[in-house]
Amino acid sequence: MSGNTNPKVSGWRGVGRFEFSKAPSSRSSRLIQKVNTKPHLTTATTMDEEGIEKPSKRKRNAAIAKPKEQRQHSSKKQVVADIEDLFSDKETQKIRASLLDWYDHNQRDLPWRRITQTKETPFKEEEEEEEEERRAYGVWVSEVMLQQTRVQTVIDYYNRWMLKWPTLHHLAQASLEEVNEKWAGLGYYRRARFLLEGAKMIVAGGDGFPKIVSSLRKVPGIGDYTAGAIASIAFKEVVPVVDGNVIRVLARLKAISANPKDKVTVKKFWKLAAQLVDPHRPGDFNQSLMELGATLCTPVNPSCSSCPVSGQCRALTISKLDKLVLITDYPAKSIKLKQRHEFSAVCAVEITGRQDLIEGDQSSSVFLLVKRPDEGLLAGLWEFPSVMLGKEADMTRRRKEMNRFLKKSFRLDPQKTCSVLLREDIGEFIHIFTHIRLKVYVELLIVHLKGDMSDLFSKQSRENMTWKCVDREALSSLGLTSGVRKACTMVQKFKQKSLSTVSAAARKRTNSKKPGSS
Repeated sequence: MSGNTNPKVSGWRGVGRFEFSKAPSSRSSRLIQKVNTKPHLTTATTMDEEGIEKPSKRKRNAAIAKPKEQRQHSSKKQVVADIEDLFSDKETQKIRASLLDWYDHNQRDLPWRRITQTKETPFKEEEEEEEEERRAYGVWVSEVMLQQTRVQTVIDYYNRWMLKWPTLHHLAQASLEEVNEKWAGLGYYRRARFLLEGAKMIVAGGDGFPKIVSSLRKVPGIGDYTAGAIASIAFKEVVPVVDGNVIRVLARLKAISANPKDKVTVKKFWKLAAQLVDPHRPGDFNQSLMELGATLCTPVNPSCSSCPVSGQCRALTISKLDKLVLITDYPAKSIKLKQRHEFSAVCAVEITGRQDLIEGDQSSSVFLLVKRPDEGLLAGLWEFPSVMLGKEADMTRRRKEMNRFLKKSFRLDPQKTCSVLLREDIGEFIHIFTHIRLKVYVELLIVHLKGDMSDLFSKQSRENMTWKCVDREALSSLGLTSGVRKACTMVQKFKQKSLSTVSAAARKRTNSKKPGSS
């Protein structure tokens, strides 16, 4: 259940995040044909520009010209050819036995695996159902967390989550805000929302946890991979799983150099995985395949000498025959999507009851937070007031845009509703999303209100925006995104360094005015 698709950090998960070396050269392609002696690969097919097998033009034209009976016969032969490209029965049995034996002795001790071990004494029927549901819930939570996230990062999140919501029924009673707080820092917050929605849906249905892939696929946020993982590990359904690790292992075992994101190629990987899955231990086998990709058959530095299935690996065989071919040539490197550059101005607004910056009692000081829309990027999460800039902007333009937003939404107007005690640009940072490179400019604005807090916010902000004010202690314990936490850290460091100097100067001025002072 642990995977690794990021080439730089062991333990990443998720289909689609590939980093591979160049595809084999034409010389190695010819060598592949020599190693793979199946007639349909060398005489009946060619490779398109993505390396996917297809009939040659001459063969297609010849097939069209044949009588109907001959075309039907050729079609049958082609089906046989496709089947022949799978693993042989001998290969299948060898891979199953070797991987399961290796997994039994080398699997990592991970918290979500501990609950999948059944006790030796038989369960009563009610206990068995509870145990299955407990395993399924644990598998589900761990698999969702592991998508696009390192295993070592997930362990602490998983343990905290299960302590808070040990069963599906506990989770179903949670609020989205509570879930987001526990999820904060994992990214891809839509996954957390789907977990909550799925739990509520299953509990409301009253039929218990879905046990087969077709039923699991109906739950929000559960796709083919997660459904296969839950069904095979928790309920022992004989179904495959295909993630980035599995694709890499299968691509090397079969020397498949085609684009791993191509739909036809992905279907081929699912077909191969379905053939291999062990009918007696489907969950353990699927985990062994993913574990191999996460620990040995890694993107950049595979440990072929320690691999339990190196004897069945075509890529290894080819690389030994031709030094120009590397194991890491399989599968082919996918073209990266170009990141979009965006720019944002963030204003940490601190509202204080004091009329100066002397450090001391902070009980009257609160920070203004705004809730993001329920749809879109970082949906439903809390952040400091921010505006998108469209392009890189200097301090004058950033403040102009922020002033307009604060005045319109919160009636924060230095000339009418508040006095500015401090306003300072405190730095910038880059925050990376999947396809977005966001540059964030951060400023600290400390204000003292001229009226009551209830008079501050405009009618429009009450109707169209969810906001709240939290004190420093609540801010530090609130579940915030990693980007907002970066801004918080910058604010705290600035205040510790700069405001202490301001406070000392202010105290000195105050003391000098007291009677009897020199």
